[in-house]
Amino acid sequence: MPGAVTRDTLRVMTHLPPPAEELRLLDAELRQLDARRAQLLTRRAWLVAALQQTQRPSRPWAHPRTPSAPPPRPEAAAPSVQNVLLVLGGVLLTLAAAVFTLVSWGHMGITGRALVLGAVTLTALAVPVPLLKRGLRSTAESVAGLGLALTVLDAYALHEAALARTGGTGYAAAATAVLAVVWAVYGRLPVTAALRLPLPSALAAAQLPLLLWAVAADAGPHAVTAALLVTAGLDAVAALRVTAVSVRVTAVVGAYGTGGWGVLGAGWLSVTADGPGAAARAGVLLLLAAGIALGAARRDSGTAHTLGLTITSGLLTVAALGAVPRTVVPSQWVVPVHLVLGVALLGALRAVRLPDAVRRGWVWASAVVQGLALLGTLPVLALVVLGPAGWLGRVWSGAPSDARAAVTVDAPWPSDAATTPVALLLVAVVLALVVRKEQWRSRARLGALGLLWAAALSLPAILTVPYAAGVSVLAVLTAAALHTARTTAAEARITALVLALVTAVDLTLLSLAARTATLVVLSVLTALLAAFSWRTALTPFTAPAALVYAAALASATGAAANWPPARTALLVLAVPAVAALLAARPVERRTVVAVEVAAAATGLLAAGLAVTDPPLLALVLALCGVIAAGTALRPGRRPVGYAATALFVLAAWVRLAAWDVSAPEAYTLPVTVPALLVGALRRRRDPRVTSWTAYGAGLAATLLPSLVATWADPHWTRPLLLGAAALLVTLLGARHHLQAPLVLGGAVLTLVTLHELAPYVVQVTGALPRWAPPALAGLLLLALGATYEQRIRDVRRMREALGRMN
Repeated sequence: MPGAVTRDTLRVMTHLPPPAEELRLLDAELRQLDARRAQLLTRRAWLVAALQQTQRPSRPWAHPRTPSAPPPRPEAAAPSVQNVLLVLGGVLLTLAAAVFTLVSWGHMGITGRALVLGAVTLTALAVPVPLLKRGLRSTAESVAGLGLALTVLDAYALHEAALARTGGTGYAAAATAVLAVVWAVYGRLPVTAALRLPLPSALAAAQLPLLLWAVAADAGPHAVTAALLVTAGLDAVAALRVTAVSVRVTAVVGAYGTGGWGVLGAGWLSVTADGPGAAARAGVLLLLAAGIALGAARRDSGTAHTLGLTITSGLLTVAALGAVPRTVVPSQWVVPVHLVLGVALLGALRAVRLPDAVRRGWVWASAVVQGLALLGTLPVLALVVLGPAGWLGRVWSGAPSDARAAVTVDAPWPSDAATTPVALLLVAVVLALVVRKEQWRSRARLGALGLLWAAALSLPAILTVPYAAGVSVLAVLTAAALHTARTTAAEARITALVLALVTAVDLTLLSLAARTATLVVLSVLTALLAAFSWRTALTPFTAPAALVYAAALASATGAAANWPPARTALLVLAVPAVAALLAARPVERRTVVAVEVAAAATGLLAAGLAVTDPPLLALVLALCGVIAAGTALRPGRRPVGYAATALFVLAAWVRLAAWDVSAPEAYTLPVTVPALLVGALRRRRDPRVTSWTAYGAGLAATLLPSLVATWADPHWTRPLLLGAAALLVTLLGARHHLQAPLVLGGAVLTLVTLHELAPYVVQVTGALPRWAPPALAGLLLLALGATYEQRIRDVRRMREALGRMN
């Protein structure tokens, strides 16, 4: 209607925001008010605390304490103090009762003794009942422990008073049995069932009756061992059936303790058995222990003990079944018999009715038996592999009669070595046929390959074949290993290659017994390794090995021809020359590196052979320099040129030494001239190279040794020539503005001049009065002091001037 003001018009006139925006603004204002209020309350609390602290009346005898400091904590909690007091009280009462029984027993009659001990024991066993009803459980446990201890004293008192003629061990067996029953009944009573001490104590006492009865009856070691094992079995049953933690822990400890001693006793009886009968009895005991372990594992499957118990049961079964054969078969067949029994445990893999944990444990037990059998073969294998090294000190002393004599040299041959290949082959078959899982199958095949190689390596010595036949077998084994490495997958290639190289080394050591064998074996191995280096994946390994054997063949050939070592070095040099030619071919980079390393090693061998003949050594070094220079011409091998230069220099030095040349310039000039030429070329290619880098080493190589020789030379020729050379170098450095020639030439020229003028300086010094040198030194010191003082004064003046400026 005309003249009416609408709500929208009013909102626009009063500039009010929309309701949602206005609500958001109000919420923000309230949040700010709450935050400000919290800050003010915090400040108020702090001010109140400060005022209370300042208004508190001061007491001179009171120590100030920070309000925020927490009260001191007790060092021992109340329950801990309580338990300590109760335990100490129980121990003291038990000791008092023991002293009363043992010391004061004779002062009372039989009636008084019985009444006193019976009354005290019954009281101690009855007091826990009302204590439990009042909730004093710890005190009840302490008093109950005292009562149990008093029952032990009662048993002792009964023996001393009425049964003194009874045997001590037999009475102890009966007493421990009775005490175990009494304590168990006492712990199972409804009024004392809450006590935790009687039942574990009863189980602990139950560990002794069977053992003590066997000892008292003088039943022998088999009966004592059986008592221990039966006790362990009962403990295992208790551990599996009871639920109380304390009783279960006691049962487990008892089972492992008595069972462990029983197993040790049965094992000792089996090892020391002198006939099948004694061995059979020991085997029965071992089977009993195995049955206990297996039964516990099956009833308690799925716990941490299961795997250990099943492994133990498998090992005990093997030991039990092998007890009788140990006394029947020859000693060398004992290990294979037990190995067969251990392999038989793998039949558990097909026993689907057995729990998985049991089958897994028996498989591990079989693996342990096989590992122990392989461990027994190590002495024979070590002798077969390492024994031929004895020929290093008897090179070409004569071929032995057979392969065993070639292996042992002077070492004794093991008496049980005949069955070593049997154990190796059996384990190899197991690895090849039994392992089926993909993640383990490749490793099992590698293990089987290694075991087959070990068996074949030991056969010639075990069968005592002739020496030539044994050497031939190793050569064939080397070739077979190389062929296997060439044809197998990458994962087995390295293993086969290592076995081949180890066999080759062993074959080489065996061949050192005779000259012909050495030459033939080295020739065969060189050709064999070279053949397997032709376009195969083995080339990075077999090619350098072939070069090493070629160098060994060259050395052996020179020795067989009665050449001196220096002359043989020329024959060995053919190997690095061939290696340099082979490295120039387009092959894999790692093959090139391996071949070059082998060439360097053989070159070093040649130099070592020629070291006794300086002229031939110079020739060898020069030829090595030629080979290195040829290698440096290849792309990527330019740094080898430095080695070639060094070899040429060494060859020149050795030749000069052979000619008895003592002038140092003859040794240094062959180094200086090439170094200066190389420096000049480098400066021409890169003008930024400094003169010290380009010419410093070359100039110093001649100038410094000549300077040293000049100072010891009484003649005038060397100083004149060196001074002229130094002057020329100095002038060239000044002409071309080069620092290194200028400094080195000038320094050498100055020192040569001083050397030449030294006699005259000495004469002038002798002509001066003796006071002149000290006077000159004093003047010098005065001049230095005056200069120093002048500098200090100038600094002081500068500081004052700066101060005035400020």
